[in-house]
Amino acid sequence: MQSKTKDIDKMLARFDMMTTTPVRRLIIKMAIPTILSMVVTGLYNLVDAYFVGKISTEATAAVGLAFAYQSLVQALGFGFGHGSGNYISRALGLKDYRNAETMASVGFFSSFILGLIISACCLIFLTPLSYLLGATDRMLEQSNDYLLYVLIATPFMISQAVLNNQLRLQGNSMFAMVGLVSGAVINCALDPLLIFVFDMGVAGASLATFLSQFISWCILIYGTGRGGNVHIKFAEFKPSWYWYKEIIAGGLPSLLRQSLGCVAAITLNHMAKFYSIPGSEESTIAAFAIVNRIMMFAMTIFLGIGQGFQPVCGFNWGASLFSRVKKAYIFTMQLTTICILILSVVGFIFATPIVAFFRPEDLLLISVGAKVLRYQCISFPLVGITTPTNMLYQTIRRTGPATLLAMGRQGIFFFPIIIILPLFIGLNGVMLTMALADVGTFFLALPYCIKIIREMNVKHAQDPV
Repeated sequence: MQSKTKDIDKMLARFDMMTTTPVRRLIIKMAIPTILSMVVTGLYNLVDAYFVGKISTEATAAVGLAFAYQSLVQALGFGFGHGSGNYISRALGLKDYRNAETMASVGFFSSFILGLIISACCLIFLTPLSYLLGATDRMLEQSNDYLLYVLIATPFMISQAVLNNQLRLQGNSMFAMVGLVSGAVINCALDPLLIFVFDMGVAGASLATFLSQFISWCILIYGTGRGGNVHIKFAEFKPSWYWYKEIIAGGLPSLLRQSLGCVAAITLNHMAKFYSIPGSEESTIAAFAIVNRIMMFAMTIFLGIGQGFQPVCGFNWGASLFSRVKKAYIFTMQLTTICILILSVVGFIFATPIVAFFRPEDLLLISVGAKVLRYQCISFPLVGITTPTNMLYQTIRRTGPATLLAMGRQGIFFFPIIIILPLFIGLNGVMLTMALADVGTFFLALPYCIKIIREMNVKHAQDPV
């Protein structure tokens, strides 16, 4: 009983912090641990690509193919994590601690069970999965080797994303950072050891991913049991339509955004292969894989800022402090756009040496990759408006607009462009697809941005005095 009282006292202290601290300072405080964890995770992806690039172009391409599967796993994890985490954030804003605990347990255990099912099914159909992801015959063995341990790690990868987002959305981004950073650092250390010292090749990179994900998962499990956090208990695992409806409402935009990202990556692999010069398919696929990892690293900055904004938004919306939500939203857009603009200028100017760092021996890969990177840097600053807007609508449970915006970049605009444009300009059309999709998503998000600001201006009069 005394322990329970201490937990509630800590939650009340966190509520006071989230609803009274000046929003700019609060967002930066919430964002810094998240940015650090995502930057380290992004660096792991780059380090992984660098060491695998030392093996062969086929190995680099194979890891790029597996990245599409990992995106799907991450989509499921973020769907459960954001769905349950956004509910927990609003529940804590209402001081409803019991339902927050039940939601945390339902989100975690459901995601782990789903991961076990997916892992078993994909291991049975390993080779067909490689071909589905876009493997050529020359890449098949490398693709299967890398996918093997990634598939075994699936239940831990999904539920780890759930734990990370639940901790972050209840305002404990520091411990979420510790969990992610620990796994990423371990992965960076294991990569060269397993790939070169133990001579495991691309399978070593995959095993390093599995071990690091498992260790990160263990640390995050430990974090949920610490005082002041919403605890996960099997006794509170009470699956019912009510809880899954809330998870779907809060997590569907993330699930669709990430799932479409997976389908888009697979489509991009196949289109790159189709429009490549015969015999150079692996170099072209590898170029897109490297640029994808570079852009994912750049995105860690603004995603970290946005994820620092989400708990601030959830707590204050739940507490009906709409003026604070508006201030937080506008500040997030400003800060995000400035950071992305700086990264885009650097990426555009140094595109060739950045891509060459990963595979300097392959001149075709460097040429294609530098061109793709420059195209994406031109449109990238527009994401500074679209992503915070999507995050806001998702956090306040406006599922319809949030889902529409989530589908924009890698769904509504991506697929028509990548199907039609290459018919006229070939591989250049494939290269331009993501940049043009960013432009289309910006114009889709702009009216929603204006609308929610006007709505919060009206609600401002209702803020508690």
